[in-house]
Amino acid sequence: MQLWVGLGNPGPQYALHRHNVGFMALDTIAEVHGFGPVQKKFQGWAQDGRIGSQRLILLKPATFMNESGRAVSEALRFYKLGPDALTVFHDELDLAPFKVKVKQGGGHAGHNGLRSIDQHIGPEFRRVRLGIGHPGHKDRVTGHVLGNFAKAEQDDLVEMLGAVAAEAGRLAAGDDVRFMNDVALRQN
Repeated sequence: MQLWVGLGNPGPQYALHRHNVGFMALDTIAEVHGFGPVQKKFQGWAQDGRIGSQRLILLKPATFMNESGRAVSEALRFYKLGPDALTVFHDELDLAPFKVKVKQGGGHAGHNGLRSIDQHIGPEFRRVRLGIGHPGHKDRVTGHVLGNFAKAEQDDLVEMLGAVAAEAGRLAAGDDVRFMNDVALRQN
């Protein structure tokens, strides 16, 4: 069993923010792969399902970004899973818009959701980094991250989310390199 967590902030006013692209990815995966109904669990919203032979729990913490680790650690404890069973989908400033990279472990680079998870379970979990690009100057980061995707970006966003969901089987099977390659091919 694996726990896949999408990072974002709860509430309709945040739904289209770049910071919520982790929530968007999980919603798309759940829809494409026919996951069960959303249940209120683990201080968030959880869905149960399968991709290939792998059983997965999808979790969107309702704790706001800077407290995501509480929901994640609660779910891991409940299912008796270690950090090796965790995959976190999150926005990444240091990647070009709509690029997708997978990384095992590492720092949080100022990302409050990753920082919170790191504080609760440590840094050794898999991350699916969803590129949102950098606005160019550090003073513009907050507005960029907490801003909606532009209308001109909608097609690229939908394409990236669809590619991630379509290739999620590779990720579930642990083939991170093939997942990244196949996502990139679908986007070209």
